[in-house]
Amino acid sequence: MEIVCYVMDGWKPRIRPAAPKREWMEASFERFAYRCLPLAIANSHGWEVLSPCGFEARWNGGLLPTDVEVRADPGANPRDVPVALFGQATITFHIEGIIRTPPGWNLWVGGSPNSAKDGIAPLGGVIETDWSPYSFTMNWRFTRPNQWIRFEENEPFCFFFPVQRNLLEGVEPEIRPLSSQPELERDFLSWSASRDAFQKWVEETHPTAPADKWQKLYYRGLKPDGEPGAEDHVSKLRLPEFRCPAGFHAPKIEEEEIVVTARVERKAPPPPPEPEPEPESEAVAVAAAPAAPLFTGIRDELAASLTPIDFDALFEAAPPRRARNSIADQPAVPAERAASRDLARRDWTLAVAERQRALSTRTGGIPRVHRLSGQDFLDEYYAPGRPVIITGAMEGWPALERWTPEYLKQRVGAAPIEFQGGREAADDFELLKDNHKHRMAFDAFIDLIGGSGGGNDAYLTAYNASTNREALAVLDSDLGHLGEYLTRDPGMLWIGPAGTFTPLHFDLTNNLLAQVVGTKCLVLVPPSETPRMANHRHVFSAVHDITDPECLARYPQARDVRQFEVELNPGDLLYIPVGWWHQVAAATFSVMLTYTSFRWPNDAYETFPGD
Repeated sequence: MEIVCYVMDGWKPRIRPAAPKREWMEASFERFAYRCLPLAIANSHGWEVLSPCGFEARWNGGLLPTDVEVRADPGANPRDVPVALFGQATITFHIEGIIRTPPGWNLWVGGSPNSAKDGIAPLGGVIETDWSPYSFTMNWRFTRPNQWIRFEENEPFCFFFPVQRNLLEGVEPEIRPLSSQPELERDFLSWSASRDAFQKWVEETHPTAPADKWQKLYYRGLKPDGEPGAEDHVSKLRLPEFRCPAGFHAPKIEEEEIVVTARVERKAPPPPPEPEPEPESEAVAVAAAPAAPLFTGIRDELAASLTPIDFDALFEAAPPRRARNSIADQPAVPAERAASRDLARRDWTLAVAERQRALSTRTGGIPRVHRLSGQDFLDEYYAPGRPVIITGAMEGWPALERWTPEYLKQRVGAAPIEFQGGREAADDFELLKDNHKHRMAFDAFIDLIGGSGGGNDAYLTAYNASTNREALAVLDSDLGHLGEYLTRDPGMLWIGPAGTFTPLHFDLTNNLLAQVVGTKCLVLVPPSETPRMANHRHVFSAVHDITDPECLARYPQARDVRQFEVELNPGDLLYIPVGWWHQVAAATFSVMLTYTSFRWPNDAYETFPGD
């Protein structure tokens, strides 16, 4: 199905696939709101048009157009500013484009779902866009007089998706007793009983992990007995961008760089950044299993392990036996073609191995294991290269109770420390970490991140560990020792506010993450997916954020990679094997340590083939 937005010279509509996130859902406790899959799907169920300018508007309570006052931000183009056109307490946005759908298809047009705005509400409409030669407008109606409302530049003001024109008239609605469908009744009663039992278990056990506080049956597309529901069940929606025609120069959107218009060809991806310094050691990430929305807490069932494969053994085996019509009797394959073939076969082998591991719940998931012994950790996870979450190993650490921002300030005081700053102003902040080194007294740094309201601009990371070792050594007495897994080498601290983000990358060492304060959300992608990860420089992916629809639109080969969500809470350890892709986002103020000093060899970086 094709939807086309036709534009005249000078028209630059700002259209993007609808954003999956909502501020109020992000702010809900443990991001609980995202566990409602219908809400999450609705958020992404269409395309949004963004405001080309910032403005404020106020309605004085009258019903005439002149009863609405609009004040545009300085420098706004007058044609971009909405107007009070019809009266009745409304303002009107003009959309620069004529949208065409296939025959028999309309557009449903309104405001973005699950996104309320105080003092004003969007009006909805259904437009026959398969024949109409007219552009349309988007209207909002004030709900409270004498209150200024504000739209920021690039804030969504319109949401649309196609609907079939005569579908509803053909529906035959009816109410029947549930008993007339015995199978449905049985499934419903089974689910109802299991829900009651689950809620009772939650009340009695008070699980701490968010993923353990909800059943997730509908989310996973499962019936109460664990059997699949619909084969095409959807738990994440990723819509494509509108393709831009050659020569179309869309205006840049600073916060969310999604500017799309008519069809023809996509914008080329940005050029790769400059070479980066050595990677830091933060591991893991923030997404979900294939087709799962961000920060849902799915964990145990969704991660796959990876047993390292000896490529030399696979591709340098003994010569095949000579047979009739032997390969040796055939013309030689050109070297370039042979190399391409060998890479394709290697990638095929990796993909098959990954599917095989997923067949078993033991090897196809990231388990949570309580107080794992060192020998079992080596045999079951470290040697095979399988991620694992270990609980209970940090019990008794004073830091778990003490490390509030105020305590950290008092303990470390004004000792000078190094941190990463100015990150939000640069797309390549992780690649060029040396450019973002800043120094500040530690207590002033804590005040800085505490007063920022969150964000990714200031972050004390593992890359700063060697510089900060002396200043932060006073905190060591609050930490325990993980002697089952590690030597006595110190860990590397990460301290930052909610909203800090480490882009998609892999590390050249095995890592053990110890979450001390707050919650971090992570996405892991196994090394077998590397051919689809746009590994443009060293250990980094050009995808940057695998949960971002815009990144996936630029690199569609990464859309369906196997990916697994993990949520780390205080007291959790997470083992990330070398080579596993991961990205990390802090949901709250967070303090975490990364350890690499395992009791077993951890020197893969020495033989890594660089750029």
